[in-house]
Amino acid sequence: MQTNRYRTELTKLASTYAAAMREDVSRLKQAIAGASESSVIGVGSGGSFTVAALLCNLHEAYTGRVSRPSTPLEIICNPTLASSSPVFLISAEGKNPDITEALDRARQHSARPVHVLTNRGSSPLMEGVLELSDVNSHVFELHEKDGYLATNSLLLDAVLVARAYSELDGNTDALPASVDELQIGGQPISHWVEAAAEFVQAAVKRGAVVVTYSPLLHPIAADLESKFSEGALLHCQLADLRSFAHGRHLWLAERSTDIAVLALVEPSLGELWNKMSALFPGDVPTLAMPLSGASPKDLIAGLIGQMHLVQAIAEKMGKDPGQPNVPQFGRDIYYIDLPKIIPPPGNRVSAAEQSKYDVLGARWPSQRRRSDMTRARDAFVDSLTYQTFRAIVFDYDGTLTASQRRTAPPSDPIVRHLKRLVEAGILVGIASGRGDSIQNELAKVLPSSILDNLHLGLYNGGWIGTASQTLEFPQGTVEFLSHVTRIARKLQSLGVPIERISPKHPYQVSIRFRDGLPTDQMWFVIADSLRQAGLTNSTMFRSKHSVDVLAPGVGKSELVAHIIQHKKIDPHEILTMGDQGAWPGNDVSLLEHRFSLSVDMPSRRMDRGWKLAPGHRRDVDATLWYLERFQVDAVGRFRFSMSHEPTDNP
Repeated sequence: MQTNRYRTELTKLASTYAAAMREDVSRLKQAIAGASESSVIGVGSGGSFTVAALLCNLHEAYTGRVSRPSTPLEIICNPTLASSSPVFLISAEGKNPDITEALDRARQHSARPVHVLTNRGSSPLMEGVLELSDVNSHVFELHEKDGYLATNSLLLDAVLVARAYSELDGNTDALPASVDELQIGGQPISHWVEAAAEFVQAAVKRGAVVVTYSPLLHPIAADLESKFSEGALLHCQLADLRSFAHGRHLWLAERSTDIAVLALVEPSLGELWNKMSALFPGDVPTLAMPLSGASPKDLIAGLIGQMHLVQAIAEKMGKDPGQPNVPQFGRDIYYIDLPKIIPPPGNRVSAAEQSKYDVLGARWPSQRRRSDMTRARDAFVDSLTYQTFRAIVFDYDGTLTASQRRTAPPSDPIVRHLKRLVEAGILVGIASGRGDSIQNELAKVLPSSILDNLHLGLYNGGWIGTASQTLEFPQGTVEFLSHVTRIARKLQSLGVPIERISPKHPYQVSIRFRDGLPTDQMWFVIADSLRQAGLTNSTMFRSKHSVDVLAPGVGKSELVAHIIQHKKIDPHEILTMGDQGAWPGNDVSLLEHRFSLSVDMPSRRMDRGWKLAPGHRRDVDATLWYLERFQVDAVGRFRFSMSHEPTDNP
């Protein structure tokens, strides 16, 4: 007799639950904490959609931010959904073509963090993660593959997400240590399933079920519909308790012998369900899944309970939903090559112009004179491509490296381009808010001959020297920076999400926030606190991770001024590049230079600081796009060419 795969998988749920309770979720918690000031988009198919729905459900419950579970196709067709919210893509195996294409399009259009939650460290999805910049992977290995329906992978990921949210809320005991402690209706899950035997028989006989539910329990309803439909078990309709009252009750009147009703309820809607069900025709079978609330514990109990209910229904039908006979046309549908079939959405305006409109706040439905913007872009491109340059000054984080959170040095392609420029006699500078950590990273990938000729403006241009010089601090402190430090520490004690305060006298104070937290709002918190204390905020700038308050006379443009004065290079022969070009971005002084390029947020000035790279190329990807178009004309000189065909080996 053949083993029933689905039933066998359910016997492993307890061990999977225990494994999920042992996993280290610190990085996942960090990602969720970083998204706590935003709505999020959860993306997944099948069982992974259930996890996405759970993540969004908990995000709304804990943060009050409206969040949306989406299928990969929704992101593929409308990737702008990912443009302003952190995205969490979820896939157990990471091999379905939908999720890999959704990752690519989400990364192309999102200016916010993109996270991948998966159970396979090696997969097409993870290959995509490695190829794209600023994608954070959260891999929790599940060594045994699920069958046709998601079971153990779903439970593993659901428990991890539930743990992350509850632990961030300060409740480390929100989930019991053992799955046996989970309950439905005040009894063990197995008892509830056994008591549902009569309903199971009636539902199988009728062939259809309405799942009506509390909105707080939507993830459980979503998974029931997925399993009933994917397993070809029952026709399933979903409606929350009040949507059901708006017309769907007609099924009970006209087709009472064709339908059963399953209700997912928690205490706030328990009385509503009781009143509704008492009015149903007497021949309509009903079953309630009464949970004690909508906490992580309740949601996990409900997910496990409905998996066992599905097994009871499948067993009554003599089916194994864990290994059905999948037809060839079904496999062919699954593996359709989506990039070839679904074209990317077109842009109504060029990416370069759109980035300027965005930074100016000229978004729909504002009336825009596109001809003015197009003329400004064309004039900038003409002047840029006509000019010959002898020096270039880069920002570091977000321009030469993906993120200050990662301590890795610049990637091999960036390193090759830096060597190419220096060896051609072009003066190369790097201006950054960081200190000697940059020198340490560059020393790992560049020879001393290059380091000796690489000019640095560290601590936002406060210290200027070469990459091979020893960084030494002048003696003394700056009273202004001391005041700023005290204010920041007071804010931290009040609960402002400040992760680290780093005073570096006499140059700056760097105030770092939780990973992923938008710094635009935090900038105003710090700025207003300085204003209240009678301190200036004119030297306060923000990056994607921190706010830097600079001492008077400190700024990234100091490196440009140093090159002009000491290397006798004409200002128009210097090109600058950074990612935060609009005030109060920390590259504003770099991108207000006459010839400047943005890799992300452009300057608000029309004659400089444009982002000319394609819309889907940002940060390091955009930097590479520019570098591939630098043509060395003569010793110590280069030009930028928009039409240049890049080479793979600079």
